[in-house]
Parts: sequence; C-alpha cells; structure tokens
Amino acid sequence: MDNFYRDNPTLAFHLAHPLMEKITRLKEQGFIEHNEFEDAPMDHEDALDSYDKVLDVIGEICGEIIAPNAESVDHEGPRLENNEVIYARGTQENYDALVKAGMIGMSLPRKYGGLNFSLVPYVMSAELVSRADAGFANIWGLQDCAETIHEFASEEIKDEFLPRFPKGATAAMDLTEPDAGSDLQAVQLKASYDSQNDTWYLNGVKRFITNGDADISLVLARSEEGTSDARGLSLYVYDRNSRAMSIRRIENKLGIKGSPTCELVFRNAPAKLIGDRKLGLIKYVMALMNSARLGVGAQSVGIAEAALREAEKYAREREQFGKSIIKYPAVFEMLTQMKVKINAVRSLLYETARYVDIYKSYGVIAESRKLEPEERQEMKYYQRYADFLTPLLKLISSEYSNQIAYDALQIHGGTGFMKDFPIERIYRDARITTIYEGTSQLQVVAAIRGIGNGAYLKLMREFEERKINPQLEHLRATLIRMTDQFEKSVEKVNAEDEAQFVDFHARRLVEMAGNIIMGYLLVFDAHRDDTYQRSAEVFIKMGRAENIGKVSYINNFSFRDMSDFRI
Repeated sequence: MDNFYRDNPTLAFHLAHPLMEKITRLKEQGFIEHNEFEDAPMDHEDALDSYDKVLDVIGEICGEIIAPNAESVDHEGPRLENNEVIYARGTQENYDALVKAGMIGMSLPRKYGGLNFSLVPYVMSAELVSRADAGFANIWGLQDCAETIHEFASEEIKDEFLPRFPKGATAAMDLTEPDAGSDLQAVQLKASYDSQNDTWYLNGVKRFITNGDADISLVLARSEEGTSDARGLSLYVYDRNSRAMSIRRIENKLGIKGSPTCELVFRNAPAKLIGDRKLGLIKYVMALMNSARLGVGAQSVGIAEAALREAEKYAREREQFGKSIIKYPAVFEMLTQMKVKINAVRSLLYETARYVDIYKSYGVIAESRKLEPEERQEMKYYQRYADFLTPLLKLISSEYSNQIAYDALQIHGGTGFMKDFPIERIYRDARITTIYEGTSQLQVVAAIRGIGNGAYLKLMREFEERKINPQLEHLRATLIRMTDQFEKSVEKVNAEDEAQFVDFHARRLVEMAGNIIMGYLLVFDAHRDDTYQRSAEVFIKMGRAENIGKVSYINNFSFRDMSDFRI
C-alpha cells in the first residue's frame, strides 16, 4: 500500500503552519538539549525535519502493516486466556512494529526515552494510525496516560513508569464503572491507605475499559470515606505486574473489535497515588479526558479519510449504465461534500492541537522558571480557547466521521453492506466516536459555556481582523454576516431567561459556531495555499445554508413550545 503520510499532502501543509515555529521553540525551550542528546534538534527547521521523518516512518508502517492487518484483526479479535488478554495476531504485529520504530512515548522527554515531540505530530500520527485501523488506534493512543503521569506524578513515579513506555509498555485509563459511565463523580471503586506498608489498595469493579489488561493503568478511585461526589476521588497508577486485578470478560462490540474492552475486578490491588488526594477527577482526569477527546478527534478524521478513499476508489471503478458512477452528479456531490467536511474538521483538529501545544509548553517552562507577564497572558489565551475548541472538535469530528462513513457505504450500494469491502468495517468503527470519551450530547454541554461567556463570538471577531488575500474577501464578508446572525440568535435564546431553553437550543448554537469557525480556518488555509479556496467556498455555502435553517427554527420557537417535546 501507499505511505499514508506521503499520499496525503494536507498533513505536511498543516505541519508547516506558521505557529509551528513558536511551538517548537517552546517545546524545545530554545533548543537547549541539542548538545546533550544526539537526536535533539538545533533549530526549528531541524525539529520540523525530525517530525517529517518520523511521520514518514509511521505512514509507511500504517500502509504496509497496520492497514493490511485490519480485516483479519476485525475477524479474529482479542481473547481471554488465564486472566490475560491475548491480542489478535495482527494487533501484536502492529504494536511490535511501532515499538521497534520507537513510536511509543513520542511526546515524552528524552531523559525518559521519548522523542520530546510537540502535540501536533503526535496527533497527526494518531490520524494516520486511525485511518489504517481505528480499533488499533485506541491501543496505540493510550500512551496519553504517560503524559498524565509526566504532568502530575511525583519524580519517583515518573522515574519508575515513564521509561517503560518507549520500551513497549501498554496503557489504560480505568475510569468508568457499571453505575458510573459519563457521571464519573459517582465512581465507587475504593482506595484504602495502609500506613504500615505505606501503600494504597484498590477494591472494586471497572467496566468498559479499553485495553484493560494494560501494563500500566491509571485508576480513578474513591479515597475519602463518606464522600459521594468528585471531591472524594483520587487518581492512582496500577502496575499489572502485581497481578492483583482479574479480567471478568472482554466485551463483544459492534466495531473497533481489535481493541479489547474489559470488565475488571480489583482485589487489594496495590497502587500509587498520582499528585494530591481529592483532585483525581477535578484536575487530573479532566486533563486526561481533554487529551482523549483530542485523540478521538484525530481518530474521527482518520476514519473519515479512510471512508472517503474507499468511496472514491469504488465510485471510479464501478460502472452503471455505461459510465463510472463518479460521473453522476448525485455521487460526485456526495464525494465533494465528504472531502470538504474532512478538510474543515482537519483544520479544526490541528488548530486545537496547536493551541494545546502552546499552553502546555508554557506550563512545562513554568516548572523551571517564573513566566514573564506576557508569557503568562499568552498561556491563558491559548488555554482558554483550547478548552472551548476541544469539545467543539470532539462533537463535530465524530458526527462528521459517522456521516462520511454512512455516505461512503451508500456509494458502495449493496456491496457496501457485505463483508467483502473494508467500508463495512469502517462504518461500524465510526459509530463509537460519538459515544465514548463523552457523548455528542455531553460535548454540547461542555461547549455551550463558550456560547454563554462569549468565547466563541470573541474568537470569530478576532478572525475577522486577520489579514487575508483580496480574492478571499467575499468569503470573509459571508462569514461576518453569519457571525452577526449567530450573535442575534444567541441574544434571542438568552432573552427568554430560561436555562432549559438555552439547553434546548444549545446544539444548534454550538453547531452554528462550529460552521463559522471552521469556515474561517479554511479561509486561512486558502490564504496560505490557494488550492484550499475551493474547499472554503463550498464549506461556507454549506455552513451558511445549515445556519439559516437553525436560525429559522430558533426564531419560530418559544419556551412554551418546548412542552411539545416532553413525553
């Protein structure tokens, strides 16, 4: 197969974004490690060259190993033997190839054996792996747990666990329970401290745990007696070598079948506290979940890219009534909309990743020196928008992934419904993206804060002021009108002064904001490279039409009409 990085020039385009120079300088702290580590870059160009070369390796592994294994992994799946999860043959082959290539722990500091990469190339790698096999992407992507350990754990815990990741240690985040799914503050798994042994012990059940038999697990547990809310929860790291956790079963899922989803039982399992007590959910898991949601954004884009390519290939090869079906307007319109949506949400994905990159890099720098006032202000700016863009990204990318997979299967016709073509697997894999790491409905709950406090509107107004090429001014004018329309819709909903009314229209408002923000990002892409102008034009037309429909609904709907929707 093709190299999945080299056959998609859009990735290199985003890797060369102007903000990347700031990102590499912050991440490398002025490239101070160049004389200490042989693989450390000496400047921005050297760092980008390293990113490019590593992405090339990952792209090759995805095209030559992971993608060809995807079908057999889907059919074989993992199995449980003697309280141990055995990966499908292809899954193990995939993981071994990436470990051998040094692709686990990419963003960890070099002193732990990592590459000290910024978030952007890591997210790109996640997109590539997801395009090859979305189920395997879950196993590979759980190295996010290493970042949580690095960010919040003691030096002793870091030294013990972080060097294991580049050597191939697998990871899991054990959060949900039978009675605590999205409502994590209801977690009941108990953590008890034994002062004589200076050890914490975990007892209880976790459910729907991806890669549950991992070498290193982060476990959310209730450490404070008599509590029932988030303030009684702490985060722990559990080492599978202690063999104090049993696997009750592997779930039989609709999709992502190569990724083992387990129910776990902890019985006096020794564990180590991450950070401070009582901050497990409030601080540490929230940071972990934001990383996971960014990962689902990358996974969703990768699935959508895979679906589009399968649809395009089939549409060119399949002939009906004497010509390829791609020549029929009904089909090429579907393919065009699919491609445009992918370009739009990919721009949102990497814009969000860049914002996270910058504020997290400032956080690392702040551990060694006091930030200058302008640095602290910049950190707050990027963190603020990263926090609001993340749920927007997770919502839109996962919904687009499902829409695109649906349309791709439709283009295949009856053959797409059979097991003979990859689109059937891709379609099943896409479905989970709107569900895990917070459903689409919960992402709206998170994103609506950006409506209420004006963050999205402020970002749109900032985008209005950016310099663009003259031939793009008509697109800016349309986006300004859409922004004015959005602002009036928000005012109308707020004028009812009813929280339920805001909640009822929340998704419409959030999706309107998303259409405007992604429209601007595509305009900025077109400013850098005019080959993206067509995508910007088509997407803004689509977004404008969608927003007009939402505005009409809001304008013709009052609070008393909500009673029609109560059962």
